[in-house]
Amino acid sequence: MNLSLQQQLTRLLYEIKNSGETPHLLLHCCCAPCSSYVLEYLSPYFVISVFYYNPNISPPSEYEQRLNEIKRFVQEFKAPNPIHLVEGEYEPKRFYSTVKGLEEEPEGGERCVKCFELRLSEAAKKAKEIGADYFASTLTISPMKDATLLNNISQECGTIYNVQSLPSDFKKKNGYKRSIELSKEYNLYRQDYCGCIFSKKEKET
Repeated sequence: MNLSLQQQLTRLLYEIKNSGETPHLLLHCCCAPCSSYVLEYLSPYFVISVFYYNPNISPPSEYEQRLNEIKRFVQEFKAPNPIHLVEGEYEPKRFYSTVKGLEEEPEGGERCVKCFELRLSEAAKKAKEIGADYFASTLTISPMKDATLLNNISQECGTIYNVQSLPSDFKKKNGYKRSIELSKEYNLYRQDYCGCIFSKKEKET
């Protein structure tokens, strides 16, 4: 029987809970609202390194605002296990180079796939560097993103860097709804576009 992503994660968390150990998870985070529920959900099982690597975000002021919000949430959120922030490099030139030739692609198309590959590859690399047992991304909490695609990319990146990808579809179990509730509770800034200049333009048209 093929288990869903959520079923796979539920089984893994059950095994971790009964192991008596607390593994280390590197969690790639795109913003504080998306991270809120995921951190609430996973922090009882893991020591978590929140990895903020999002070279796609434009303009720089938006990048800084999202970074400051995730910093604030990590500081204010009372987690059962330690959570700390790892800030990646802000490399917009690398993002534009990665998606060159795909500027006219619609949101959710091949340009987004390349963006996912860039960020998840860097997350897997960082997880390996710091000795994390697993890595994952908050991106699967979005109702607009394909969790199967994201998990497939994560698995490929995990194979390259020899680090375990955590199966996830964080929108399940009312995850997205809970992220909205937590955003209100912590008064988090909620952006109205994914992050890149292309998604911003599409939102405004």
